[in-house]
Amino acid sequence: MTVQFDRIALIGIGLIGSSIAYDVKRLGLAKEVVIATRSADTLKRAEELQLGDRYTTSSADAAKDADLVIVSVPVGASESVAKEIAGSLKPGAIVTDVGSTKASVIAQMQPHMPPQVHFIPGHPLAGTEKSGPDAGFPGLFEGRWCIFTPISGTDETALKTLRQFWESLGSKVDEMDPEHHDKVLAIVSHLPHIIAYNIVGTADDLEAVTESEVIKYSASGFRDFTRLAASDPTMWRDVCLHNKDAILEMLARFSEDLAYLQRAIRWGEGDKIFDLFTRTRAIRRSIVQAGQDVDAPDFGRPHPLEKK
Repeated sequence: MTVQFDRIALIGIGLIGSSIAYDVKRLGLAKEVVIATRSADTLKRAEELQLGDRYTTSSADAAKDADLVIVSVPVGASESVAKEIAGSLKPGAIVTDVGSTKASVIAQMQPHMPPQVHFIPGHPLAGTEKSGPDAGFPGLFEGRWCIFTPISGTDETALKTLRQFWESLGSKVDEMDPEHHDKVLAIVSHLPHIIAYNIVGTADDLEAVTESEVIKYSASGFRDFTRLAASDPTMWRDVCLHNKDAILEMLARFSEDLAYLQRAIRWGEGDKIFDLFTRTRAIRRSIVQAGQDVDAPDFGRPHPLEKK
């Protein structure tokens, strides 16, 4: 792999930022990586992990003379970062992000981007429930999608350069209109997390079932919801606030479908229940066939006998 950029600035060094840092270093995609985060403790940990070449708590300092600036912060902080880095960006620099609410990120960042800078909103569809610089690892983006939502008039050469960067990390790249992206993500990501948070919260509120029983017998299904519900609360609070319309639309659709299932259960309509479960099972098979998960028992978790 050849060097693609002289300097890359990573603003925000959580799961996504640190995983990018690992891959950039492993593949030799930049001569220098500058890491910025507001937290001195997080910055110190990033330095201990040797994620970059230079470290700063100033986003403006990190962005200075950078060829590529990747903003990896909770979406609610996008505008403050854009304001901070605007005066430091050099002509021709590419600025991108990793947020999952594209219309909001564009509205927050675009007004502050200098005209000679290439602002290309992006969203890698990869991650885990863990957060912070210790959560990152090389290869996170391998075989995963990264979606660009380019604004009108985006420079084609800059777009091609950013596409090449993400493809070097192993991503498959696609492009979407920002509003369409937000609707797609509302159903495939945002709604599942909201449901997971709600189910785990419901279990926590139950009086007829003890907390010890919930934990003890969680392998029956509850456990898999807790993985999603363990995700970064700041990030998901911001997602809810910044993709409000699409999320509310999908919640309304979900509520209607849930009411349909509720009626079928109440009236013993087994055919309706079976048809729904058969249709949704096929979706799971399609996800595995598309290479977005593995077809292994218990989601590929190792078991005691397998460890021996």
